[in-house]
Order: sequence, then C-alpha cells, then structure tokens
Amino acid sequence: MSAKDTKKTASHMPEFLRKLIVALKRKPDVIGLLVLACAFVYYSLNLTHISDTTAKIQGSGMGLCGFATMLFSMLSMVCYLNAFPRRKKPVIPMIVLMALMVAVIIFCDNYYMGLIATALTRAENPIILDKTTIYIAQAYNVLSTHMAIEIAAAVITALLPVYTKLLRKINTSITVEDNGKLGEIDISGED
Repeated sequence: MSAKDTKKTASHMPEFLRKLIVALKRKPDVIGLLVLACAFVYYSLNLTHISDTTAKIQGSGMGLCGFATMLFSMLSMVCYLNAFPRRKKPVIPMIVLMALMVAVIIFCDNYYMGLIATALTRAENPIILDKTTIYIAQAYNVLSTHMAIEIAAAVITALLPVYTKLLRKINTSITVEDNGKLGEIDISGED
C-alpha cells in the first residue's frame, strides 16, 4: 500500500473512499444496478438446487417460474441500464418495465416457495427432507434470499432521488494548502 492510498484528505477521509464517493455522486444509479446484478449472480450460482427441486417435486409451473426468474433477472438489468442514460433524464417507461419485471420475479419466487411448502406438507406422499433431498431446503433458502435482494433492489431504485441528494451533501473536496508565495506571482503580463 503506497503512501498516496493511505493519505487522508482535509475531511479526514481515506483517498480511496473519497474517490468512491465522488464516483457515486456522479452516477448514483449504479448502486441499484449492483444490487440487481448481485441478485442475478446469487440466483445463477444456486440454480442447481432450483433445478433439482423442480425435477423432484414436479409441481405445476415450477419450471416456468425458474425460467421466468432467470429471463426477467437479465432483462431487468438491461432495462435498468436503459432507464438511466448518462447525462440525461431517467426514462420513465424503462423504469416502469423494470419494476414490472422485478414484481414478476418476486411473484415467481414466492409461488415457487409455496409449491415447495405444499410438497413438504401434503397429506399423501409428502417429500421427506433427508441427506438425499436436502437440496430442497437449500432451494427454499435461496429463493427467500433472492426475493429479499430483489425487494432491496426495488426499494433502492425507488429511493434514488433521496440518496442522490444525500450523497451530494457529502464534502469530498480537497483543501490545497498555500505556501505563502501565491501573492508574489505576477499575472499582469507587464515587463
């Protein structure tokens, strides 16, 4: 770590943190995009549990819910990118479309979790959780966490105007110290 990285600014903030806040002040909508991307990556990395659960339970619409969640997760990020173009006003139809896709994702996660609960508690031939079917419980946990991340992304997107104003209030300026010779510089151009 170099001395430049650990140097503190006048506001007693490390330089890397100051640069991060400056970047967020310029483009605060990247926060919501990162949360949507985290939700997509989390769901994608745990897709094996979802697929195995769909194959085991074979509930009505389980495969469609998994497909819709993957599809709308990708498309919601594309809509988010198009909703906040650089140096232009937000595109409201894209924000509405993204919000609808997030709502469908949340509905699909909730519906899928309901089908898992029904399969575990049904009167005839319930699925017993043991070492061979533990992936069903893992899929339930993945879906509940994914749903929470999607709700957080929706809230963060809705609150974008609020935290944009709060970010702009953070002082990230650097004070430049005067060595006392600034008055001696002749800028008049006379010889």
